[in-house]
Amino acid sequence: MYNFEYQNPVKIIFGKGEIAKVGANIPAGSKVLITYGGGSIFKNGVYDQVKASIKGFDVVEFGGIEPNPHYETLMKAVELVKKEKITFLLSVGGGSVIDGTKFIAAAACYKNGDPWDILSKRALVEDAIPHGTVLTLPATGSEMNSGAVITRVETTEKLSFMSPKVLPLFSVLDPETIFSLPDKQIANGIVDAFVHVIEQYLTFPVNAPIQDRFAESILKTLIEEGPKVLANKTDYDAAANFMWSATMALNGLIGAGVPQDWATHMIGHELTAYHGIDHARTLAIVLPGVMHINRNQKKDKILQLGERVWGVLDGTDDERINETIKRTVEFFESVGIQTKLPDYSVPTETIDTICSRFEKRRYKLGEKANIGPEEIRLILENRL
Repeated sequence: MYNFEYQNPVKIIFGKGEIAKVGANIPAGSKVLITYGGGSIFKNGVYDQVKASIKGFDVVEFGGIEPNPHYETLMKAVELVKKEKITFLLSVGGGSVIDGTKFIAAAACYKNGDPWDILSKRALVEDAIPHGTVLTLPATGSEMNSGAVITRVETTEKLSFMSPKVLPLFSVLDPETIFSLPDKQIANGIVDAFVHVIEQYLTFPVNAPIQDRFAESILKTLIEEGPKVLANKTDYDAAANFMWSATMALNGLIGAGVPQDWATHMIGHELTAYHGIDHARTLAIVLPGVMHINRNQKKDKILQLGERVWGVLDGTDDERINETIKRTVEFFESVGIQTKLPDYSVPTETIDTICSRFEKRRYKLGEKANIGPEEIRLILENRL
C-alpha cells in the first residue's frame, strides 16, 4: 500500500425527512444563493422543503445549470454572487449542479486573472465561498469530494479541477428524492458510480486488501440494488443503498493508498464535449475498450474483479478476462445503457479529432501514464 493522507470533513445528513435540517447547518446571518438545474425540484417537492428549512435567511436563486454545467452559465452566477454579496451557496440537485456550484464558489473568489485558468491551467484555488448541498440524483459523489467537471461550450472542452477549498460544508442525502427520477437518470447514476469505483480499483495490486474489499462491496451493492431501484423507485431501502453507494464510490476512501486510472473519464469527457452524450454513457462506451487494450497491464485486477464480483472462475486467464469484460458490458446494457459508439451516432472522424486533441496536450493517461493517442485510438475503435 502506498503512503497517503486522507481527510474528509464533509458532514453527511442522511435519511428520510432530513432536508428539514438544511437551515440549521448554514452559518447564521449568511446571505444564501440557491443553485439548481432545470426545475425538477419544483415538481418533486424538494424546493418547498428547502425553502421551509431556510426560512429567515436572506435568499437569492440561480437556476438553469445544465447537465455537464457550462462555464458560460456559471460565470453569470459568479456575477450574481458578487453583485448580491453572497456569503453561502446551497446547491440543490445532482452532480452537475454541485460541480457547477463548486466552480462558482472558487471563481467568485479568484483574483489572479481568468477563472477558466482554474480548469485549463490548474491554477491554485486559494479561497472559495462556503457551500452545502442537497443531493437529488446519486451518481457523481460530488456531494462528498473536492472535484468538479465543467464544460466550456465555446471551445468544446470539458475539464476538471480539485481543491479542498470547495469541499461542501455539509450534504443532505434523502433517498426519497430518487422516487421521482426518470429511469434514464437512475441508470446513468448506477453506471457512473460503478465506473468511479473501477477507476480506483482496476489498476494493479499494491497489497491494499481493505481498499479492494471496500471497492468490491460497492460494486456488488450497485449490481444488486441498482436494478431494484429501476424496478421500483419507491423501494426506500434500495434507494438508500444506491444513494450511499454512489457517495462512497468517490469520497476518496477507496482510492487512498492505491494507484488510480481515470483514462476512461478523460476520454469520455471528449465524447461529451463533442457530441453531448451523457457522462455515464460515455463511460460505458470507453471502459470496455480500456479493459481490453490494457488487459495485460491490468491482468491481475481484472481476474480479481471477475472472481470476486462476477463469479468468473473457469477457463484460461484470457478467457476469464474476456468473460469479465463481457459481464461488465452486459450489466451496463441490462440497466438500459448502450455501450457502442454507433449506438450514439458518433462518426468515425470523431476518433481522429479526439486523438489529435490528446496529441496536442502532450500528456498520457492511465495508472502508468502510458495511454497516448495511439492507445486512445485502439480503445475507441474497439467500441465501433
